Amino acid sequence: MSWTDEKVQKLKELWKKGHTASQIAEMLGDTTRNAVIGKAHRLNLEARAPSKSSHTSGASSGQNKIQRRPSQQPLTRKQKFQSILLDKNFEPENPKSLEELSEDTCKWPIGHPNEESFYFCGRKPEEDFPYCKLHVLYAFQPKGQKEDVLDKDDEVPEFIEKKVKSSA
Repeated sequence: MSWTDEKVQKLKELWKKGHTASQIAEMLGDTTRNAVIGKAHRLNLEARAPSKSSHTSGASSGQNKIQRRPSQQPLTRKQKFQSILLDKNFEPENPKSLEELSEDTCKWPIGHPNEESFYFCGRKPEEDFPYCKLHVLYAFQPKGQKEDVLDKDDEVPEFIEKKVKSSA
């Protein structure tokens, strides 16, 4: 099937009215649902055309849409650092040596192993992780969030670094 200007126009009209791709394919004749979806995509039509059932459901669905609040955006890594460290109930570090580590202690190393002042964090670890809330943020970053990566030189804002040291 070739897409004539007439068929493209009819596709746009039916799409806006909320018909499904299968219904549009049937109305146009000699085309498939997938061909309709592909053409709609290439024409940059609405990703989700309203369905016919949403037009016939009456005022109640319109009221629901008005009353819904937009969901809050998830916190960035910097915001998570800030919220954890500014929490008054955030557990201070509990320095542990290697021999003192257990399943109930954060195993995040602080300093360099060759230094005399080297220790492990020692806070209570998060469920299913070997680290506390703070160090889980350092260790595990979700895929696809490169824009949220902190610079290595400035991993943690200075005021947060001071807060960590003062809580120790």
